[in-house]
Amino acid sequence: MSTANQVDAVVFDYGGVLTGPVRDSIAAWLHADGIDPASFSRTLKAWLSRAAPDGTPVHRLETGALSVDEFDALLAAELSTLDGRAVDPVGVLARLFAGMRPDPAMFDLARQLRDAGVRVGLLSNSWGNTYPRELIDGLFDPVVISGEVNLRKPLAPIYALTLERLGLPADRVLFVDDAEPNVLGARAVGMRTLLHTDADSTRAAIAELLPACRNGLPRPRPGADLPHPARTEELTP
Repeated sequence: MSTANQVDAVVFDYGGVLTGPVRDSIAAWLHADGIDPASFSRTLKAWLSRAAPDGTPVHRLETGALSVDEFDALLAAELSTLDGRAVDPVGVLARLFAGMRPDPAMFDLARQLRDAGVRVGLLSNSWGNTYPRELIDGLFDPVVISGEVNLRKPLAPIYALTLERLGLPADRVLFVDDAEPNVLGARAVGMRTLLHTDADSTRAAIAELLPACRNGLPRPRPGADLPHPARTEELTP
């Protein structure tokens, strides 16, 4: 029987949550291609910050309105190399995500949650990175990828669609993402939220929230602080 504080589903972001840190993959790509990091940071801020206007290339990529090849060309045109060469637009995003690998600890967590009777879902903004579809389709229900539904985080409709597919009220769903704007968007529609920084902290926070799932999940050491409020983003409403 459900209780007022029960969590019946945990929904995970993909890149940076179910995988290793995207920033590490980006750093390796910038170094390997000799790209000026300042040019990438400047472009990403203009296209992705909270102050960015609607309809930037990132927004259009995330909703499927812009193809990967088109985005590659637009991004390459904004970048500069440290030695003044033009940036090759072919496969820019593929190289950017080349170092991103699924995190076994987080996939194990999803399996443990499911085995404990908690539903697990995936909600991801796609940048054309390759998803291990056989793995995620078999483990997560639902799988909501922005470009496939023409919606994007952190806007409310994609969270509403995810909740509709789960068939659950927002306050019975925990959303885990490594990007604060996406966490804030989920919280705005009433979902519980957890800002992910690393697998150990996320697993410990979920073990505290879901007593039935504590078996096999790490618990905070006696006397240790529970997940920091600035990171957990209101585990309970």
